[in-house]
Amino acid sequence: MTLNVYLSGEIHTDWREQITRGAQGLDIVFSSPVTDHDASDDCGVAILGAEDNKYWHDHKGAMVNAIRTRKGIEEADVVVVRFGEKYRQWNAAFDAGFAAALGKSLIVLQQPDHDHALKEVDAAALAVAREPSQVVDILRYVLTGKLPG
Repeated sequence: MTLNVYLSGEIHTDWREQITRGAQGLDIVFSSPVTDHDASDDCGVAILGAEDNKYWHDHKGAMVNAIRTRKGIEEADVVVVRFGEKYRQWNAAFDAGFAAALGKSLIVLQQPDHDHALKEVDAAALAVAREPSQVVDILRYVLTGKLPG
């Protein structure tokens, strides 16, 4: 069995690399949004033309980025959404809701201090992990039936 795993959420730490490195040797195809923050913010205006109003600047970028995000989530067997410590990631919450609405297996990766704020998101998840290594352990178990250790 091959798993298609979409890694969504915060782009300021190396959590994606920790998961992909830890999952080496497993039959997993990973995908993710564009993680270059500047490119993600500016893709709409770079491709479709400048905007004087910041709202339309951001809106164009969000629309262009949504093409990749929708495809990634729709084709995923498992969606992992990471909520970081520093920023309010409304896009991550949106991706989690979209994945849940599509019936995708959802794993949320967050720290305990976000438990209350994310209680509805967590309720839709099949697992809430605290560390990237726990996500790897879940994926390994799903594919092989082997427990960590």
